[in-house]
Formats: sequence, C-alpha cells, structure tokens
Amino acid sequence: MVAGRYLRARRRDTFISVIAMLTMIGIAIGVATLIVVMSVMNGFRDELLTKILGLNGHFTALPVDQTFTDYEDVVVRLEEVDGVISAVAFVEGQALASGPYNSAGAAVRGMTLDDIQKLPLLYNSTVQGGWDDWDDVEGVAIGERMAQQLGLVVGDAITIVSPEGSRTPFGSTPQIRSYPVNVIFNVGMVEFDSLFVFMPIDQAQDYFRLYTDELREGYDDLPLDATDEEIDEAYERRYQATAVEVFLADPDSTSQIRTRLEQAAGRPLIFTDWQRRNETFFSALQVERVVMFTILSMIVLVAAFNIISSLVMLVKDKGADIAVLRTMGATRGSIMRIFCMTGTAIGTVGTLVGFALGVILALNAESIRSWVSEILGFALFPPEVFLLSSLPSRVDPVEVTVVLAMALGLSFLATLYPAWRAAQYDPVEALRYE
Repeated sequence: MVAGRYLRARRRDTFISVIAMLTMIGIAIGVATLIVVMSVMNGFRDELLTKILGLNGHFTALPVDQTFTDYEDVVVRLEEVDGVISAVAFVEGQALASGPYNSAGAAVRGMTLDDIQKLPLLYNSTVQGGWDDWDDVEGVAIGERMAQQLGLVVGDAITIVSPEGSRTPFGSTPQIRSYPVNVIFNVGMVEFDSLFVFMPIDQAQDYFRLYTDELREGYDDLPLDATDEEIDEAYERRYQATAVEVFLADPDSTSQIRTRLEQAAGRPLIFTDWQRRNETFFSALQVERVVMFTILSMIVLVAAFNIISSLVMLVKDKGADIAVLRTMGATRGSIMRIFCMTGTAIGTVGTLVGFALGVILALNAESIRSWVSEILGFALFPPEVFLLSSLPSRVDPVEVTVVLAMALGLSFLATLYPAWRAAQYDPVEALRYE
C-alpha cells in the first residue's frame, strides 16, 4: 500500500513522478527495440537460409577426376540414404545473357522437370509462363529481375553467349544461341532473380558440350572400307552433369551424414556442405546479432540507472515518512521492501509495455516498412542492398524471454542501493528539523 502511494503523483511530488514516468518509458523503448531488432535479424537469417538452401542443397557433390556420366545412378543411391529428402543432378556454366535492351552475366543451370519439382521454392515461384512440357520444349526460365533488366517477357528470345564454344585451328569460338523465354520466376531473393537462367538438362549439356564420345564394343570389327555413318554409329555419346545437390531433412546434421553419403555415392565425389560454403556470411550475421544485442541492451541499462536516480530522490523526499514509519515499529527490512517494490513496479510496467509494443512492431515489420517508405518517398531496406524483396521478422520466444528477464533483473538490482539507503535512515536525525 505504501509503495503504491509513493508511485501516485501528488502536487509536491510531481517532479519525482515525472522522472519515474520517463524511466518507465525508457525501459519500454529499450525492451521494444531489442525485441524488434532481434526478431528482424532472426527473420533475415531464416529467410536467407531458406532462399539459399531452396535452390542450393545442404550438400554439393562434385566429381573427382573422372567424367560424371553416371550421375543418374549416383542420385538414386544418394536418395536411399536415411535423412536425405532428395538429390538433384544439374549442369551449370557461366554465360552472358542478352536481351533487346541490355546484357548481364548469368549462371545457366540445366535441370529436368522432375528435379525442378524437388525445389518447391523455384517450382512454385512462377510469375509468367509455366513448366509444362519443360523437358520436351526448347526454352529457358529466367528471374523476374533479369527479365526487367533485359526487357523480356514470356515468348521473347534471350541470347546466351558462352566463351567456350567450338574449337578451331585458330582457337575457341564463342557459343551463341537464342532461346525463347518460357518461364519467369520470382523466388524473392535479388541475387537469384537477377542471376539464374534455367534450361532443360539435355539442352544445357549440348550447349556447354558436356558429353563424351566413347567407342562401342565391336569397333575393331568394322571393315576397312566402313562409311562415315558406320564409323559415327560405332561411337556412343554419353552426357555428363556438373554436380549433384543433396537436400537433408535436418540442415544441421551435415557432419553426421557426410560419411554415409560418401559411401553411398559409389564413386569419388567431393561433398561440400552449406555451412562451409556460407561460413563467412553466416558468421558475420551471428557476430552482428551479438553486437546489436549488446549495444541495444545499453538502453535498458541506462533506464535502470534512471530508476536509481528517481528512487534516491524519492528517498530524500520521504525522509520524514520513513522516520515516522520507523517510530511506529517498521523494521529496516520493511522500509527496504517498500522502495524495492516501488522501483520494481516502474521496471515491471515499463517491461510489459515494451514487450507488447515490441511484439506488435515485430509481427508487422513489413507492413510498417512499406507504410513508412510510402510516406517518405524512398525505399527503406532496398532489396538491392539487403538481398531480400521484403523485410522478414520472426519472434523467438526464447530470446524475448531473455530480454524480459534481463530488463526485470536490471530493474530489481537498480532498487537495491536506494532501498538500502532508505533502510539506514536514523529516525531521530530525520525528524530533528521537522
């Protein structure tokens, strides 16, 4: 009851109550800021991870020395490993993509329709066109940002230029071919939507000349006067893949499953997991999260110091009241509890207000970003810089609990010194000049 009366403003206590209110607001702002920033960083990491692993597997298997002509058998064996969701073979090469208005570098990747369907992020992100008869038609799929950059729509022709073309006595000539655009997709990540060009795997194998001509059995039995057609038929053309992507049920189980994949492959392959491929990037994100949490925690710490100052002023103002309570029989512990409850109430209310405000802002981060961008007239968090086309946010209950516990703990600790000072008041000295 006494602690509650000390929290309520009276005419001569207005200044102290205003300081207490500002302290509560400071704690609320600090808690809300921590929740929003940590939620956005969690969402940013999860969204990047989803996009990166949506097109690139948890493992990338590259052939060693030998030509990778048995990739179909390898895919079947890898998919039989426990913990593997799917395996995808693909052909990939670098090229220059040209349209009516512009040109851009591109990563050309050849895949079958069955393998594309194993990538829901790609298969379900169609903006124009469709994947029907993908393996049977000659065409490509490009990202929406590449289409805008090159000035292309479905049905237009895109020119793919590769420096590795036909070999002549004078050197290699560029490989230049045009393909109709059958699909335009948008996976929501700027890098993928502006870089990748997909085409059927047999079309990509032919374009990048990923095949070998091996002699059939019985070649030695050909007559000396064999025709050119008979000689050509004596060769068997075998197509190759560049690599195989392996997708796991648990992305964090790469170290446990690596050995089983190497054994199941049945041939020498180099397995590189997603953590190693993106180690620098995700390590930087983790360091940034820790640094941001530490820096923003200072807001709550400063607000906690404000609790100390407001309680010290309150103790000075209530010196006579403390003396009267002591003369009526109140113990030092009772006085200390009064001021601990007063300061803790300020911290608790501020923490709860900050919690509610932070969760609301975190859950509506993208809507708020769009609204502020419209008002200001320029894009906040432009996708060209932040890689993603929207501002993701994911509220982590564990992190929110840590923030709330930290704010409440600091608020309680901030009350101990002023409350202890109040408990040390000598009633005689306090009432001497009253």
